[in-house]
Amino acid sequence: MANKAQIGFERKLEDGTKREVSVNHTGGNYRFYAREKRFDEWEFVKIPPMEDWLMLLDAVRRRVTRRKLMPDDEERLVRTIKERFPEAEV
Repeated sequence: MANKAQIGFERKLEDGTKREVSVNHTGGNYRFYAREKRFDEWEFVKIPPMEDWLMLLDAVRRRVTRRKLMPDDEERLVRTIKERFPEAEV
């Protein structure tokens, strides 16, 4: 089972392939890792796309609702997304 600082999700790329994404939150920083198949190695993503950030925000909001994370975590993430992507509607 993942700890509170780790969130994972899947998304489809434009070419139709699936990509599994794992995000670790440590020290106020979010580190994104991705792989395409289950037994592939996790690769560090230096510049995650906005879609990954928005999916992370959705996952954090669901965890806040279930009281697994604090509302402050959601607010910090929204600020981080707005800093990186000013055009994003969060």
